[in-house]
Amino acid sequence: MSYTVAVSGASGYAGGEILRLLAQHPDVEIRTVTAHSNAGQPLALHQPHLRSLAHLTLQETTPEVLAGHDIVVLALPHGQSGVYTDVLGEVPLVIDAGADHRLTSADAWAQFYGGDFHEPWTYGVPELLVGAGRQRDKLVGATRIAAPGCNASTVSLSLVPGVAAGVIDPSDIVSVLAVGPSGAGKSLKPTLLASEILGSANPYSVGGVHRHIPEIRQALGAVTDADIRISFTPVIVPMSRGILATSTAPIAGDATDAEIRQAWEAAYADETFVQLLPEGQFPRTADILGANTALMGLAIDRAAGRVVVVTAVDNLVKGTAGAAIQSMNIALGLPEARALTVNGVAP
Repeated sequence: MSYTVAVSGASGYAGGEILRLLAQHPDVEIRTVTAHSNAGQPLALHQPHLRSLAHLTLQETTPEVLAGHDIVVLALPHGQSGVYTDVLGEVPLVIDAGADHRLTSADAWAQFYGGDFHEPWTYGVPELLVGAGRQRDKLVGATRIAAPGCNASTVSLSLVPGVAAGVIDPSDIVSVLAVGPSGAGKSLKPTLLASEILGSANPYSVGGVHRHIPEIRQALGAVTDADIRISFTPVIVPMSRGILATSTAPIAGDATDAEIRQAWEAAYADETFVQLLPEGQFPRTADILGANTALMGLAIDRAAGRVVVVTAVDNLVKGTAGAAIQSMNIALGLPEARALTVNGVAP
């Protein structure tokens, strides 16, 4: 069976990455691509690397254009998806790569985003531990999927095994992330100009105001009733894509080194796309470019009494588009890894 797909926001980075992955998917037909200000222009003008889709023209993003497909993927800025999802009730599967359907708390939405709150959808991070199971179980047969925030899923995957096993204390988490500017989208902003970021590292959303913080709390809260406090600092660095997240938390109680490492090994031993590196090894962002892989290194700092987890992901793949396609595959009963790869691009 071939599923027809429409992708909105197709001229942007996230939309382009979704299209790149779907173009290799044997079970889908990319029938429609839409945009706002770029409507009417050839897709190839904005995504010249997608040669197999060069015949497509960007259409206007309207409910009428998006309706009539088996799958609609929305790659729009926060606050814009809800306008369309409210009127796409007849579409069998809708995937929102924006933020509009991620949060379960209306108060958290009001505090960190503002505007209209929309109902939460099934969260698109299959490997996350949730209670006694995994988020994968909830994605089976899902008809509405919220793809994750790239920073949020990276930190959540980094820490949820230790929180679930009770070997780290979630009340004192510190995460610092080196982030490529593609995570901020294609909109022209002075702080994202090459002349501003080349040769520089630039912190942003410092001091507990980053919009992915409630998403991390929500994910970790699914495995613990303990208080979750996180100091979260992202830093734009001069690489087009990628996230290197260094997260630390205090060792809980008298957890041994073996018990700590076992928590992560048990969580990800059978996972294809989240891999724990051997002891003493740590990932680079260069290792995961173009891949749907989260590579993770673990250290136990006894002098500081903290566990250190370093995780690398491609923010446009495992952080966004790859997570969306992986979740789509699960929802449709297809092989989970279809059209996705663990192999990066080097050099």
